[in-house]
Amino acid sequence: MDDDRFQIQESGFVIVRGVIPPHELEETRRVFELLVDRQRQVWAQSRGPGDPTGGAWETSAQPRLGTFDGLVESREEGAAVELLLGRPLEISRNIMKAPVAPTQFMLMCNPTTDHGPAAWHRDIHPIDQAPVSGLQQDLLANGPGYLQWNLALHDDDVLWVVPGSHRRPNTAEENEHLTEDPRRPLPGALQVELGAGDGVVYTNLILHWGSNYSPTRRRTVHFGYRSFGGDRLPYVLGMHRRGDASQYLGRSACDLWQEHRRLYDAECDTIEAVFRAMIAKDAEAFVQGLTSLHPGAEHREVCLILLSKLAHKLCFDTHPERPGYGGDFTQEQELAPRFSAADLEQLQWPSEHIPESAPVCGCFQRAHHGERSRLLPLARRTVHRDS
Repeated sequence: MDDDRFQIQESGFVIVRGVIPPHELEETRRVFELLVDRQRQVWAQSRGPGDPTGGAWETSAQPRLGTFDGLVESREEGAAVELLLGRPLEISRNIMKAPVAPTQFMLMCNPTTDHGPAAWHRDIHPIDQAPVSGLQQDLLANGPGYLQWNLALHDDDVLWVVPGSHRRPNTAEENEHLTEDPRRPLPGALQVELGAGDGVVYTNLILHWGSNYSPTRRRTVHFGYRSFGGDRLPYVLGMHRRGDASQYLGRSACDLWQEHRRLYDAECDTIEAVFRAMIAKDAEAFVQGLTSLHPGAEHREVCLILLSKLAHKLCFDTHPERPGYGGDFTQEQELAPRFSAADLEQLQWPSEHIPESAPVCGCFQRAHHGERSRLLPLARRTVHRDS
């Protein structure tokens, strides 16, 4: 798996053939189709005025089952969750060299009518994550903390990528092409051709493209894994769960489900300790907690930025410039009851309390568009110590 890790670092993606063996494909498709049928009933019942009878199933360019673990109602259907707790998890764990857990359980389906191509993009939104350049530097220095998968139940060639683009900003040539037409192949792009049962694991920092949302049958399981205890804090932190599917899992899968919750709870405890150190202005405890969350000494400021975004989510929940702010977090659900209104007010440090001369790394300044936050007095003692 060291070769897979090297390829992720260099190219940004790895194609894994035969994740689902041929003799298991038919049964796997049948189980997922049970979940599709159940979700279609939900969409039909929740359709809006003027929507067709199928609701989102008929209107969406990419009908998607989100957190399909919440649709599972039997041991038979639990196999859909167990798929993500099997070989893809093991591959991801070996690449990230740390325990990992699924962040979300999704299935991408074909639309009922032709919607054509989407636009090229990276799955990054600095307003509630961190600057792309900082995330890239953190990846290159400390390895991946989050990996995304497409696992095809039928042949699938919708995804395109630009190999190596996760290591750098867009080139001038790419920006020119994207300005002219963001829905055509970019120079140097590669079409990812998956046979039924094949998967592709990739960093979503890479430039990628959904090239054709047509009625051609598509059932592609889409999911990600985040690390716990690796060299970096993942920028996709959350564990989205739609209920507790463990009652429908076999023993080993159930044990993994519960272990993931234990790791998540322990991380929430560490994040709480960091925030309380900030409130108490305890620099030593703050540095200790930050180092625990991001053991890699290089680019630890990215962890600091992510914590500041989570603090904003705790204090304000939303942001005027981004509906659904902090959608890659779920920790606020666990942490919010632990902090009083007075605590949260202490997490908001007015800019006039911080000298303009306070040294702050450029990555942190770009992340906050020149604003000063409660993190900075302790940040300048931490960021410049180790990175």
